[in-house]
Parts: sequence; structure tokens; C-alpha cells
Amino acid sequence: MCLPQALTSGCLPLPLVPSPIKVTAVAGLDKVQILFSQRAPKTSNPSPVLQIFGFHLNGELTGVSSHFKSYPSITMWLINTRTLELEEFVGTDIPKYAILSHTWENGEVTFHDAKAKLLEKQTSQGARKVAKACQVAAEHGLAYAWVDTCCIDKSSSAELTEAINSMFQWYRSSQICLVYLSDLQADELDQAMYASRWFKRGWTLQELIAPTRLMFYDQDWKARGTKEDLASLLSKITRIDIGILLDPSKIHTIAVGKRMSWAADRQTTRIEDRAYSLLGIFDINMPLIYGEGPKAFTRLQEEIIRRSNDVSIFYWRTWEDLRWRGMLAISPDEFKCAATIKNGVTLRNGPEYSLTNKGLRIDLELAAAGPNVYLMALYCADSYTDEWECIYLTAIG
Repeated sequence: MCLPQALTSGCLPLPLVPSPIKVTAVAGLDKVQILFSQRAPKTSNPSPVLQIFGFHLNGELTGVSSHFKSYPSITMWLINTRTLELEEFVGTDIPKYAILSHTWENGEVTFHDAKAKLLEKQTSQGARKVAKACQVAAEHGLAYAWVDTCCIDKSSSAELTEAINSMFQWYRSSQICLVYLSDLQADELDQAMYASRWFKRGWTLQELIAPTRLMFYDQDWKARGTKEDLASLLSKITRIDIGILLDPSKIHTIAVGKRMSWAADRQTTRIEDRAYSLLGIFDINMPLIYGEGPKAFTRLQEEIIRRSNDVSIFYWRTWEDLRWRGMLAISPDEFKCAATIKNGVTLRNGPEYSLTNKGLRIDLELAAAGPNVYLMALYCADSYTDEWECIYLTAIG
């Protein structure tokens, strides 16, 4: 049935009908403002009066009546750990699975390789890695595993966008995350982890934080410890608070600027992925536009600003010799200075602000710091000095 009015705000009661109507689908706007249609569960049995609630301005569904629950259309490909074949799962029908976190090497298995059932026949380093991950997953009693190299159809822009926007939740929902450190030798101490490439890649940040259960393995697939066992060492390497490593659900209590600092010095093959790899860290959904370059990070900051009044997003420092800069950073590297932001400082009293077609509109008191120079408080304190952080502003034009 067609429900175009469901795109408007408010509650829309459908006309009374003599007998229960059968709902097969609902249409609307998803979180990134893309029109979607979703199938209803086969067991739905709505009453004669069906109410579909509208959407907030940011595109998120406010609620659905008790007579109808939309059917999630997320597609997830998993590797059967026994047959090494890809199997497709849609919606809520997702079995328990292990998930692999690693750094890409030469000879990685692609989605089309796995779909063509070539995984078992290949002898490349990537194929051996996937096969071993499946073996370890099976040893943990899991019938399925997910590996980013071959469980995403990257030839489909829609599926790639869906996967990247779902990535944090996929790692969060896994039964165990297997972290394979291909450059950590079996005879090296845990301290050698400092030099591992895994800690320098952009995507592995969320792969470290999101999973509840995580085990590290060296290049010979020898278990080196869990996230809990290595929490102190991991915190020193990554600058991430131990409390967040052990309880990812508290990530929203950390200032935006400090979360950005975790991504400083991490690299991705494509510059846009420096932003896209942080979507889950900030609970943001947005479309992917490969080719936009650094603008992707600007879009990420704009999306964060639309959802939050945390002004620590402006706590960054540039080393470029520029006299003037806008209010937004150009990369996560500029947030390295925010690593010392003190935890526990409330951000609820931060000012209301928004982006307009003329720039940033913000209403707050400024302290004079000189002729035509002012200080703007960022409502966060340094953990060492306990002093409030501020930035300098000047009027131009």
C-alpha cells in the first residue's frame, strides 16, 4: 500500500475499514534522507485502524504504532565457517557471528571471489587469513564469520553505503572480534604492539571500541589476550580511556573533541574514509561521496553540529601558517590537542548553535582579550591544568 503522507510530521490515522488491513510495506526517508521502502514482517496483523508516525526534521522515525513494526532491510553477508561459502541474511534474521579486524594485505579475497566459491581453492595470504579466522570462529562455537574484504559487495554503491553506516553496530553485535596483528611476531612481547600497523589505521579505531568481546592474535594466530587483559596497554597506545574500552556504551559521555583526538595520526587509503570511519564513533549516518576529498570531514563535523551542542568540536589546533581559518578543522589530526580534555565536565550548559548559509550562528558571552579580539569558552577543561579551554575570535569585515 502507498503511504505518501507518512513523510509528513505528526500522526496519520488511516480510514476505518471493515476488516483488518494487511500492511506489506511502508515508505519514508531514512537517516540520510534517502527514500526507502521496507517490507512488513509476515506475522504482522494490524487492527482496522493503523497509525504511522511521521519523521523528525533530521529524518529519524519518531515511532510506530503497536499495530505495525517496520521490517529492517539491512542485508548482511556472512561466511559459513564450515563450508567457507557466503550466505545472505536480511533484516533481523542474523545468526551469531565472529568478526575479523585486520589490516589489508596483498591478495585479499574479494566479495566476488567468495560469491564464486573460490575461497577454499585460493592459496593467497588473504585467503589463508579468512580461512583461519573461520576456523578460530568455529572453535568459539560460531557457525558464521564476517570479514570486510569479502562480505561487502563494493561494486554496489548502495550496499557499500549501507555497510559503512552499519559497521559500528555490526562490530558491536558480534559475539567476538578477532584482531589479527599480521606484523606481531610470536616471540615478541605485548609491548611490541606499539609498532603494529593495526593501531595506525583509521578503520580499526571503531573496530577496537565497538565489540564487547575482543581477542588479539599474533601473526601465527596465537592468542595474546582480550581487550580486558590488555586494557591498560591499549589505553596507552590509543589514548582512549580504559572505561570506554571496557564499556563502549559510555562513549557518548566523552566530549566530541576528545573522541576526534583518538583518530589523530591514523591513516586510511582514501582520504574520505578518515571521515567515514568515524561515523559510528559519533552515531552519525550520512551518504558516501568518494571523490569529495577533505569535504567529507567537513560534512561529518556539520552532521555532528546538527545533533549536538558540544562546542569542544571547535577545540582543534592547526600548524599551518595561516592568518585566518574557519571554525571547522580540516582533518582529525588537528584534534590531537583535545586528548587532554577532562572527563565528567557537563556539556549540557553549552550554548545553542547551528550552521546557516552564512556560517555558524552561536549565542554566548565572549570575554575581551584585546582590541577586537575575544575569548570563547568551550565548556571543557584540561585534565592536567583543570583550566577551561577557550579559543580566540576576532571580528572581520
